[in-house]
Amino acid sequence: MCGIVGLYLKNPALESQLGKLFEPMLESMTGRGPDSAGFAIYGDEVKEGWVKLTLQSIDEAFQWDSFVSQLTEHLNVELDWFKNATAAVLKVKTDEDTVRAAIEVIAPELKIMSAGQSIEILKGMGLPVEISERFGLANMKGSHIIGHTRMATESAVTMEGSHPFSTGADLCLVHNGSLSNHFRLRQELKREGIHFETDNDTEVAAGYLTWRLQQGDNLEQALNHALDDLDGFFTFAIGTKDGFAVIRDPIACKPAVLAETDDYVAMASEYQALASLPNIENARVWEPEPATLYVWERTKDQAA
Repeated sequence: MCGIVGLYLKNPALESQLGKLFEPMLESMTGRGPDSAGFAIYGDEVKEGWVKLTLQSIDEAFQWDSFVSQLTEHLNVELDWFKNATAAVLKVKTDEDTVRAAIEVIAPELKIMSAGQSIEILKGMGLPVEISERFGLANMKGSHIIGHTRMATESAVTMEGSHPFSTGADLCLVHNGSLSNHFRLRQELKREGIHFETDNDTEVAAGYLTWRLQQGDNLEQALNHALDDLDGFFTFAIGTKDGFAVIRDPIACKPAVLAETDDYVAMASEYQALASLPNIENARVWEPEPATLYVWERTKDQAA
């Protein structure tokens, strides 16, 4: 079944409260996804020439200090990092491919959850409230965030199979629904150089968008192509460095609701996830139309 939620702040004054505002949204989706949960938060952007990666280990005893020491010696560049439960966020003054290659040598068992300039993905097994507490969601700051609660119906409950999924720089996707052509599409995308960590169909959708962007599409064009090339039923919430987007398949059988005020745009599988937001009673609330793309981006909003 699964639940998806997203919150984009139009008012920068609220960025210090992003995690606090989002936490009850994620936890309200427990009934739709009690097996695992996760979120992708955007903020704390690194400078040009740097890359930020989120790493997770399935081994709670993993020696992060030793790993970072070896990585620093191997790369011989400026590096900053901090640990958060079973995850670590690295900020490195080099390119993504160089860091990935070094990690593969030093600790190939680590999972790279995300890479880019802004994104951090934190996820794991357990109830949404447990994931929120594990990673300190309520204290997090940022400009926007998307999240997912999972009810595993077609695969095992694992950290790797939890959402969100990221397959490109600062690109993230959460999904409610099911794709029927993901196996064939996965094979085609692998031939195009897209790498996958799991067998989850949502990661295929994320990989497809990454590939379309690599071909020169902007986000709107990539998602319009997705309506033609992805078979199945879905509601997607997509995060990028500059904002987020929502799209449903042409049948739109999976639930979704949007709310917008002067301060924020919020999305959820059910209205109850929006009920705790400030001034929600005065928000414009509507159900997104089938096969219709809704996008909010910081550059466009600032220009407006």
